[in-house]
Amino acid sequence: MTQAVAPKRRRFLLVALGGASAVALGTQGCAASIFPFIPDHYTFSQAQVQDAVQRKFPFQRTASQIFDVTLSNPLVGLAPDRNRITVRLDARLATPFMPNPVTGVFTLSSQLSYDAASHSVILMSPTVDDVQVSGEAAQYAQQINAVGAVMATQFLDRYPIYTFKLEQLQFAGVNYEPGTITVLTNGIRVQIVEK
Repeated sequence: MTQAVAPKRRRFLLVALGGASAVALGTQGCAASIFPFIPDHYTFSQAQVQDAVQRKFPFQRTASQIFDVTLSNPLVGLAPDRNRITVRLDARLATPFMPNPVTGVFTLSSQLSYDAASHSVILMSPTVDDVQVSGEAAQYAQQINAVGAVMATQFLDRYPIYTFKLEQLQFAGVNYEPGTITVLTNGIRVQIVEK
């Protein structure tokens, strides 16, 4: 009787070990995630960034107590070669020093960063890449560019474009946080790492 039970135990152990090794191989094959339930990254689309930025506009403010500035119609672009996003804005500037308001286009670019306090991916240190104005305002391009730079840094610096829900950054009592942020041609990829 002992001999008949022993082969059954061996078969059970072989099946159990075979299943465990299959699970181990399966989890190694899923190296794309920290756990099978937690992805190793999140990707959000250009449209999601556009929606987030769109909520901030139109924007009106007086700059340097001289220029009345209106920024509107943001158009978000992705610059993967520089790992930055771009925002093209229609601008209207009025000042007592010019007879008519000036219209033009500002193009800003910004790097992205993670703000742990708000659990958000934010615009960081935006800069004015290009200013286009027409007509007689072209002679004031340097001043207009300076106003645009001030507006960009005051208005869009540290602006959140994606906020993580807490459940996206926790699993089984372990906390995770965003790591490397990469601008792609079709969206923004945020690596998720253990905290």
